[in-house]
Amino acid sequence: MSVPGHDDLALVERLRAGDEAAFSEVVRRYHEPMVRLASSFVPARAVAEEVAQDTWVAALRGLGRFEGRSSFRTWLFAILVNRAKTAGAREPRTVALEGPDGPGDERFTPGGAWAEPPAPWPDDVIERLVAPGLASRVLEVVATLPPAQRRVVTLRDVEGLESGEVCELLGLTEGNQRVLLHRGRTRVRQALAAELEEV
Repeated sequence: MSVPGHDDLALVERLRAGDEAAFSEVVRRYHEPMVRLASSFVPARAVAEEVAQDTWVAALRGLGRFEGRSSFRTWLFAILVNRAKTAGAREPRTVALEGPDGPGDERFTPGGAWAEPPAPWPDDVIERLVAPGLASRVLEVVATLPPAQRRVVTLRDVEGLESGEVCELLGLTEGNQRVLLHRGRTRVRQALAAELEEV
């Protein structure tokens, strides 16, 4: 999981000065999260990698226009989202969904409420010890979510962005973002239920 560093602004200044080590550092921090996010817009990882590469080029060229009104990470993700949407429109998806949110929506009423609420996850020491081992499995499950849910879960739960930032990046209303996040988290929980029961 990527944690935004408080030194991003210092890195930006170093990037503006042509510091190659600063570029290596921002790529280390943000390249994989960028590819994960791009993958929710395009049909293949190779295309997502291209989108990330294009984003790096655009970000470096536009670095002089970065004013710091948002975090560097949010600014970078905004460039990526725009490029990924364009690439996604060019590249046809090969997997058809069974509806706007894919299969599994029977857990919700037509009004968006729970048909049957999920069981809460206990917060005990064993789960916290097992959690790091489940991290890679969680990312695998997130990658299988319908694209809109995957984008929101990736940005909120994997990258740690605030809901307002996610709404702005993806052009969502607060309510829509909440529903997508809720449904995505529910799918992740269901997919991991067997692993958690074995703990």
